[in-house]
Amino acid sequence: MNSMTENAALERSDLLLPLAGKKGLITGIANDKSIAYAVAKAVRGLGAEIALTYQNDKTAKYTQPLAEALGARLFEKLDVSQPGSLEGVIEKCGAEFGEIDFAIHSMAFCNADDLHGRVIDTSEQGFDAAMNVSCHSFLRMAKALEPLMAHGGSLITMSYLGAERVVRNYGVMGIIKAALESAVRYMAYDLGPKGIRVFAVSPGPIMTRAASGIANFNQLLEADAVKAPLGRTVTIEEVGALTAFLCTPGSSGMTGQTIYVDAGAHIVA
Repeated sequence: MNSMTENAALERSDLLLPLAGKKGLITGIANDKSIAYAVAKAVRGLGAEIALTYQNDKTAKYTQPLAEALGARLFEKLDVSQPGSLEGVIEKCGAEFGEIDFAIHSMAFCNADDLHGRVIDTSEQGFDAAMNVSCHSFLRMAKALEPLMAHGGSLITMSYLGAERVVRNYGVMGIIKAALESAVRYMAYDLGPKGIRVFAVSPGPIMTRAASGIANFNQLLEADAVKAPLGRTVTIEEVGALTAFLCTPGSSGMTGQTIYVDAGAHIVA
């Protein structure tokens, strides 16, 4: 039997490291400016063990040192456009960890012409590719992870304000992100009885590799900083901290939500 002192120490440990003993899969790290990298640092700081993925051999040279620095137990290639790639990675996670407690879906793709052009000009092929990588892969991830989340957990994807409002130069990705946020709600309903909670995190504009493909992105950053109640844009560290919280017991009563971390910019027209 633990003494009162030992119990107090254990409780303090749980407060300081609320993800101790938890295991998670994080996708979408391209470099040290990626939101997914900030999430990985945040969950590691809270005690979690992680598996990380990279998209191809070109990105591996940038991401492998990050995976090593974070002490990732797995570092696997993942291209969700390739049949079986996602399911294969999750199978390896199961073999390594036994169970998964959380997973971060931080993947999106859209052809440049579809991103910047009129949505009615989007090709069928371009729409299908964007929807498959950016939205349907989250559904597939959940299905493959469900058997590994027998004791519940968190599934988190990344969205953007363009899902709710028209954002110039965001094009068809606004439609795709709206579908992704709707998927979050339906997934939360389906998986809730198993204790699996589902979220979309919607950061304000941050200069990441993905964001660099949006035309006039610097102007978008400046405009958000002016209108945001906090008078600034957010950092990837703030997004990482919020996402990590959604993996902890502190968020156990939440699911099915899109959660904004944008210095309040979304509340201002």
